[in-house]
Amino acid sequence: KLTKFGIDIQALPGVDLVWDVTNIPWPLPDESVLVAMASHVIEHIPPADFGFIKFMNEVWRLLKPGGEFAIVTPHGRSDGYIQDPTHVNPCNEATFLYFDQQHPLWTFYKPLPWRIKYIASDPAINIEVVLIKDALHHE
Repeated sequence: KLTKFGIDIQALPGVDLVWDVTNIPWPLPDESVLVAMASHVIEHIPPADFGFIKFMNEVWRLLKPGGEFAIVTPHGRSDGYIQDPTHVNPCNEATFLYFDQQHPLWTFYKPLPWRIKYIASDPAINIEVVLIKDALHHE
């Protein structure tokens, strides 16, 4: 049975778990999610101490094999990103290459592996990305 489940730091309509997603691990079981979505979330994840990579690894942990993660975030060069004092994690088109195990940039940090399925961006507005949980390949 497919179920929609919302997580947010605030108790808002549609939020089932009030949780600060920078507090990892999340109280959810491994491989329990088929599709995850982060709409205007990742720009709020502090990148210090690998915070963004830890966040991405936690989403990876929750996804079933082959599960998808859809992301919408303001482009790091957009006024929408720059104007908000709570935005701390600017992203551009290349940011997601660091998470795709098939791209050479992945080797810098070696996060849990993703594969980019779709990416579209407008530097004046947003970036939209769909990532697929990739299998671990040991070196």
